[in-house]
Amino acid sequence: MGGLTLGARGVRATARIVATPEGLPVLEGEGPLALRRTRARGPYHRVTVVGAMSAPLGGDRIAVEAEVRDGARLHVDSAAATIALPGRDGERAHYDVRLTVGEDAELRWLPEQLISASGSDLVMRTRIDLAPGARLVYREEQVLGRHGEPPGTLATRLTVHRAGRPLLDQELAYGPGASGGWDGAAVLGGHRAAGQLLVVGPEFADRPAEPRMLGDNAVLTPLAGPALLVTAVAPDARLLRHVLDDALRSHLTTR
Repeated sequence: MGGLTLGARGVRATARIVATPEGLPVLEGEGPLALRRTRARGPYHRVTVVGAMSAPLGGDRIAVEAEVRDGARLHVDSAAATIALPGRDGERAHYDVRLTVGEDAELRWLPEQLISASGSDLVMRTRIDLAPGARLVYREEQVLGRHGEPPGTLATRLTVHRAGRPLLDQELAYGPGASGGWDGAAVLGGHRAAGQLLVVGPEFADRPAEPRMLGDNAVLTPLAGPALLVTAVAPDARLLRHVLDDALRSHLTTR
């Protein structure tokens, strides 16, 4: 892993987590990505990402890598929302997340929202590789603009492989730099918060989730994998979190 670099074109930084059944042998933060070991319940190691400086700004390239080795349990959250902000020269920022979950291991990836502030331009890419017996609870939420402001440009891609085979590959784009229609009835329908909850586990092979609507603006979709995906839009971050939390509680109480 390269060290933190600062330059005219922004910050270059990578934070890294490695979890084993015995502990966290690697917990390395850089620049705006500080990592803190926090108290967890049950068999989980818990890590909280703490923003040490404003990021991502235009021109930044930051990344988080987490490896959950065979048999380990890891819960990752964040202390506050991540805010994508414009840089001085209007450059695009990049934020990469790379997650690996081993056999009989579990990762709960539950950060706070990503807020796309007016004038920002961010590309966020998440790559997840799962062993055949891995479990995953993954939540992501995007809020388009702070209160009373238009959104920045935000492009995201979530790619998930299980046992070396594709499980989910999804791209989304919002804001003034996105293709027309992103705010239309077929996508956001005027809402300013969007998110999803992905749950992967061997139990869905025998008991697949039933597709259904979750209120007026959310849907649960079973995936061949085995997994389920909850996708939701809402007027604001609070209502979006309410929908996803209800789905998460339902999943955790029935496992």
